[in-house]
Amino acid sequence: MKIPTPADGIAWVTGASSGIGRELAVQLAKEGWIVAVSARLVADLQSLSDGHPGQMIVAPLDVTDQTGVMAAVQKIEAESGRAIVRAVLNAGTYIRDTAPDFDVATFKMQVDVNLLGTANCLAAVMPAMLAARRGQIAIVSSLAGLAGLPGAVTYSTTKAGLLAMAQSLKFDLDRANVALSVILPGFVKTPLTEKNKFPMPFLMAVADAAKAILEGLDNGRFLIAFPGGLAWPLRFLRILPAPLYFALVARSTKW
Repeated sequence: MKIPTPADGIAWVTGASSGIGRELAVQLAKEGWIVAVSARLVADLQSLSDGHPGQMIVAPLDVTDQTGVMAAVQKIEAESGRAIVRAVLNAGTYIRDTAPDFDVATFKMQVDVNLLGTANCLAAVMPAMLAARRGQIAIVSSLAGLAGLPGAVTYSTTKAGLLAMAQSLKFDLDRANVALSVILPGFVKTPLTEKNKFPMPFLMAVADAAKAILEGLDNGRFLIAFPGGLAWPLRFLRILPAPLYFALVARSTKW
């Protein structure tokens, strides 16, 4: 399966106003890509674009707006005159929640952004890639999608859903010669994690996280999970008997 290069078309990164998405856009530009950057915060996207003249296309959007996402993708390709061949679907949010403060409105909001927002982006880029039989899609999930973790009721739910979505899609995308990756970052120093009041083992710099992601994409890996010191224990937890799983997670998180 051919992994696309800047000669084949352009890249598109959602959630590009800050954190991993912003750093990914920067590193893609350094690799020679023309990068369409999307998020809701226009000023942040513009400042990103200003730092890389001629290499970025500002395409503001709200991933929860299906019509708006479709229009933005059409505008990106019309403005650039080239097809999107690498899409990194990174937009997401996190609101800490537990059983005592469980709220349906908060649950729905995170589902709308993390899960349905990604589906809206897939619907906008996947048909053309399937028809052309080329391209690459990366879905950003989280290590929290490997196991239900305390304090992340909705977040773990949505990120697990993204992992299952990617696994299901891969069968069809393989047949169409479209590369697919699912990205499972651990704790990365971003505006989302800055509000955490609990220990974050193996906390990574955002530049290191983006480098790990791009190395995985360039090598065509399906599962890009990092850092290994956190990813492997969480993957192991999935196969443990339930009593042992809950005991180990409670002990390690001091819950």
